[in-house]
Amino acid sequence: MPAEFDAQAAEPLAPKLREVFVEALDLDADVDVENLKYRDLEAWDSVGHMALVAAIEDEFDVEFDTDQVIDMSSFKVAVDMVTELQAKND
Repeated sequence: MPAEFDAQAAEPLAPKLREVFVEALDLDADVDVENLKYRDLEAWDSVGHMALVAAIEDEFDVEFDTDQVIDMSSFKVAVDMVTELQAKND
């Protein structure tokens, strides 16, 4: 997985992933999702994290392994993970 956030590769899926974060974590539309990190908000606790993982898997038709679930620590990491999984599925 790339260490740096690749905005160009993320561009096609980032807006939809942002919607998934907002819906799964029940966030206000004005939350700075793009810079959000695990536990920044009360909603992104361990229960919210599992709901978010399930919502991302459903929306993007991907499946995270256990290490990926644990390592999903921010929106940017989630974008990279989904981008990588979709590339593998192509």
